Amino acid sequence: MLKHEEIMRHAIRLSIENVDRGGGPFAAVIAREGEIVATGVNTVADDNDPTAHAEINAIRAASHKLQRFHLDDCVIYTTCEPCPMCLGAVYWAGLPVLYYGNTREDADRYGFHDEHIYQEIGRTLDRRQVRFNRILGKEAIEAFNLWDQKSDKIIY
Repeated sequence: MLKHEEIMRHAIRLSIENVDRGGGPFAAVIAREGEIVATGVNTVADDNDPTAHAEINAIRAASHKLQRFHLDDCVIYTTCEPCPMCLGAVYWAGLPVLYYGNTREDADRYGFHDEHIYQEIGRTLDRRQVRFNRILGKEAIEAFNLWDQKSDKIIY
């Protein structure tokens, strides 16, 4: 059984290796009962995917390995305080504990600017930088109605 510091050091090593190979300085490890379940590094540039952050990649790998989308018996270790997207994924995955190394202020000093997203989340839709335009709401609700009527739906 690994200690918290050992698992975090593994994440830090992965982040350094990722920088050495040309990737971003972020890594995440998901563990259960002190054993590593899955890891992830930032592959945004490699994959041309703005969602390919370390935490997202680790959550996807852990969910695939464990064959379930709820990771409530696991812990995530990440080399940096998560961005808003990754923080949301941590909550969606049900991860109850998060350990991190660098702060979001540290990330900001190195050019990884997330603060504007945190600020945007708190604004009403009409005050956000991205324009929100609702269309075809009465048609779109049909999928929710069908979902609501299913007796075999999987709640998440």
